[in-house]
Amino acid sequence: MALIISLTIIGILLIIAEIVLIPGIFVAGTLGLLAMAGSCWLAFDQYGQTAGLITIAVNILLAVTSTVLTLRSKTWKKLSLHTEIDSRTDSAPEDKGIAVGSEGKTITRLAPMGKVLFGDVTVECTARNGLIDPGQEVTVILIDDNKIYVKPK
Repeated sequence: MALIISLTIIGILLIIAEIVLIPGIFVAGTLGLLAMAGSCWLAFDQYGQTAGLITIAVNILLAVTSTVLTLRSKTWKKLSLHTEIDSRTDSAPEDKGIAVGSEGKTITRLAPMGKVLFGDVTVECTARNGLIDPGQEVTVILIDDNKIYVKPK
């Protein structure tokens, strides 16, 4: 009897794992269904038809109940992340006073991307050709889709 109960519990846990933890693979769900089917087969084989039918009914009841409890909104609220994203993207380079021909000084190495200081504004720029070491003067040669390309002065 312990093996039948164990197979039923393992089957339910594997099905819940399939629903919540590893959806889409269906290996855990398949193993869970096989474990539950094995518990039913053992009940029929060892204890007869009545015990087998009771095991089938209990397995169906447990599977439905656990699925409903797992899919309730309170369960998902406990599993979900409750943080807000309050970050923002940088504004356009033109809004910062940077245009083609602007001159600045590299803060970090541009390999090919790095930080450049234009006046009192620090922005991320891309070296058009090669690498540019920190502390070098650069000139903006292109602004394409808010991406700033520079070359050494």
